[in-house]
Amino acid sequence: MAPTMTRPSMTIAAQDGRAARPATPAPDNPLAMRGLTVSYGEKPAVFSVDATFPARSMSAIIGPNGAGKSTLLKAALGVIPRLSGDVLIFGTPIDQARDRIAYVPQRASVDWDFPTMVIDVVQMGLYRKVGLLGRLSGQMAAKARDCLDRVGMADFADRQIGQLSGGQQQRVFLARALAQDADLYLLDEPFAGVDAATERAIIDVLKLLKSEGKAVVCVHHDLSTVRDYFDHVFLINVRRIAEGPVETTFTAENLNATYGGRLAATHIDELAIAGSAS
Repeated sequence: MAPTMTRPSMTIAAQDGRAARPATPAPDNPLAMRGLTVSYGEKPAVFSVDATFPARSMSAIIGPNGAGKSTLLKAALGVIPRLSGDVLIFGTPIDQARDRIAYVPQRASVDWDFPTMVIDVVQMGLYRKVGLLGRLSGQMAAKARDCLDRVGMADFADRQIGQLSGGQQQRVFLARALAQDADLYLLDEPFAGVDAATERAIIDVLKLLKSEGKAVVCVHHDLSTVRDYFDHVFLINVRRIAEGPVETTFTAENLNATYGGRLAATHIDELAIAGSAS
């Protein structure tokens, strides 16, 4: 009897932003949202969104400016309030699973003038284990330095964070996330405003995390690198547009539905052609 072949699944949103083929989140889904709505005043920034991000993969959240990409991530984490919706981390309500999450915010949201050293920033990732008033053991302090080494910043441990370049600061925040030993890494625009060497260093670390069985979810803006960097893609424009494996979901049809007239038709076609040629 011939083996049954299964195709990668893709889900398209209904008009209200909910999944057209809703599914119950599996316990091994690192991050699942159901009916998530966020509003700034009377205008919804994210409306009734369903999303499921798979295990052991790298996922991108993409959409035009103002589409709600960062808002979706922050609302899932509880950084900003949500009007409605549920968030599950590995099948568990998020408030019971925060120790499994590491978050890297946008660089623009950080006060880089705060007088602290690089090594202190990374050690903040260890406070979950010892508490804010706890003392770090020598082993844990060594771990913080090892995390700096993993992102190529070991020589900057005793430098003030505000003295670093934008790319170096981003590497330090990634090192802090690594120190948390999380199962799910959430990053908000990790490649924005960084140099090519830093982008390569960051993506190498993220791919290593994936190889170790971790899940990575990034808000991402550079459509030209989606196919190279990610396995799974979630397209949003206030409402959910589509979600699934990059190879079946990152299509001209879905890009046009997400970006509308904000992307030139030729650019959309080039992205689609790149996918069909790979």
